[in-house]
Amino acid sequence: MPADGDPPTSDDFRKRLDEILDKAVKSGKSSMVVQAGELHRMAGGYPGQGHRMPVCCGVMRSRMREGDKILPNSLKKDGASLQILYLLKG
Repeated sequence: MPADGDPPTSDDFRKRLDEILDKAVKSGKSSMVVQAGELHRMAGGYPGQGHRMPVCCGVMRSRMREGDKILPNSLKKDGASLQILYLLKG
């Protein structure tokens, strides 16, 4: 997590996303839905004026692999409602 007051970096988002997906794999899940707003809250700095939602969403999209998909209820390309279904391999 970033130092107090510092906005999260793309590395902070990547680490948190990897933690979420690793935990899901270890618990035996075959897929996991991650929402940008929740990921950003975990990494810090959201909600707030200095949020980095476009960076968070970019990291989420860059982590997508074959079979993963953006869920249709995602209202904005770079918004807190972005949800991605990640298929997990054990």
